[in-house]
Amino acid sequence: MKIRPLHDCVLIRRLEDGESKAGSIIIPDSAKEKPQQGEVKGVGSGKLSPKGERFPPEVKVGDRILFAKYSRAEVKIEGGEYLILREDEILGVIV
Repeated sequence: MKIRPLHDCVLIRRLEDGESKAGSIIIPDSAKEKPQQGEVKGVGSGKLSPKGERFPPEVKVGDRILFAKYSRAEVKIEGGEYLILREDEILGVIV
């Protein structure tokens, strides 16, 4: 199954951080904070202006991005976990 985001939406696969330890304290997975970095897996056709013009997206498939903590929709597709968010919720592209 393939998903193509619509309009100004972007499909993201979250990038997992490397596990870090401090001393001998073990933090369970449920208490860990999820990373706010991801890789763009799909982009929509762009935002539509009130005049009917389409603005092309600024990100492309393969870009590594930073996104806001609570602005997203989580989906599971064929065993993988992805995020769908609007392009204006992307904070920056990692270069």
